[in-house]
Amino acid sequence: MPKSEVKKSKLFRESSKLPARYVKNNYLKNIRNVKAEFILQNDIVGSWIDFMLWVYDLEFFTIKYAAEEYGMYKDNLADRLIYPMLKQGYLYKHFDKLTPSQTMEDHLFREETKFNYRVRYALSQKGRMAVQRFYNSL
Repeated sequence: MPKSEVKKSKLFRESSKLPARYVKNNYLKNIRNVKAEFILQNDIVGSWIDFMLWVYDLEFFTIKYAAEEYGMYKDNLADRLIYPMLKQGYLYKHFDKLTPSQTMEDHLFREETKFNYRVRYALSQKGRMAVQRFYNSL
């Protein structure tokens, strides 16, 4: 093991911070405390916050895409996260089932028609504001 370069005066301290040149701002250090306080203040489920943070940079998404990328089963994601958040107003339907066009080219060259079209969901303004409040509290 390499010899420590820590001064002997720090030998009996509980902790010691790295110099500012190595670590600038570590906002995630307080994520556990901020998340617990945010849940109590805003009456939001903790898993909803995690999902909203994940969805924040997406314009819209399907349940299939979210399940694959987020690492959950499609039915569990829909039942536990998307539908309750949709009901509370944190998500909304960006493109609904009746959105696809009815042109002949679309039916020939697209896999999705009006009969098998997957709904696209997006984070609502209420959800975006909640994420911003969470970031600001960090």
